[in-house]
Amino acid sequence: MKGGDGGNGCVSFRREKFVPKGGPDGGDGGDGGDVIISASRRLGSLIDFRYRSHFNAERGLHGQGKKKHGRNGADCIVNVPMGSIIKDAETGEVIVDLIEDGQSIVVAKGGLGGRGNTHFTSSTNRSPRLAGKGKHGPERWLRIELKLLADIGLVGLPNAGKSTLLSALSAAQPKIASYPFTTLEPHLGVLQSADHRPCIIADIPGLIEGAHQGAGLGHKFLKHIERTEIILHIIDASGSIENTINEHKTIESELLNYNEELLKRRQILLLNKTDLIDDPDQLDKLNKIFINKGLKVIHISALTGDGIEDLKELLLETIEEKID
Repeated sequence: MKGGDGGNGCVSFRREKFVPKGGPDGGDGGDGGDVIISASRRLGSLIDFRYRSHFNAERGLHGQGKKKHGRNGADCIVNVPMGSIIKDAETGEVIVDLIEDGQSIVVAKGGLGGRGNTHFTSSTNRSPRLAGKGKHGPERWLRIELKLLADIGLVGLPNAGKSTLLSALSAAQPKIASYPFTTLEPHLGVLQSADHRPCIIADIPGLIEGAHQGAGLGHKFLKHIERTEIILHIIDASGSIENTINEHKTIESELLNYNEELLKRRQILLLNKTDLIDDPDQLDKLNKIFINKGLKVIHISALTGDGIEDLKELLLETIEEKID
């Protein structure tokens, strides 16, 4: 980011009779434009910055004779998605966290314009041949990080069925396949209802053990979950009871090690892939285990659609409880 340079002041003299050397009439230079970063709800990613990384505000125009001041440079507006964190690239210092639509900050102030020679007259110097130079606009490198803003974040191990669930709850169409890490970046979906406000759901990339230390997709996953109000744990319940419990422990452990505040959020445990369970008593056993831990439990099959309508109602009701 670079603020615009200020325009130079002008050295000029009027050519009038009885005015010493015509009299100074040099105009001031215009101020340089500012670089402003503004949050916009119309953007959902930082993809635009892959193709452009330099943003320069317009410089101020130079002053002219007849006391004509130079025009101020135009500001450079850089739009970023809501949830963007602006950091100084060298120090890593957080400059601002843009979480509201229209929230903005000046990150590079334009340079001041130089003064014309009319400002340098005195009783001993009635015809100054001196004018000020415009100040250079500051230049700096910034780092922009995006943390998604969503009502509900879907978390789970790879292939737990998060992407399939997101497509069942909304009109989103994330990549779905039978191998791990098909979701390489977060996807957003909107759960619509006639009786409730729209609910934004984020499909967060799958995590593995050690994610809080950067394993797998590591922090690329965990930084986004910090912005979600409700965490929906999705667990593949088609395996043994022991495996299901261990999956939940892995997810809970990674959230705790990354930021213990995450476990204080509203949480719902979702047992998925129930259509693959052979033992009819397995779900009842799992329900008792997790309910005894104080968790809100629901079981579905995202593939067949079994339990999806009940899940939608539960999610919308939980969002309304959060608002109250």
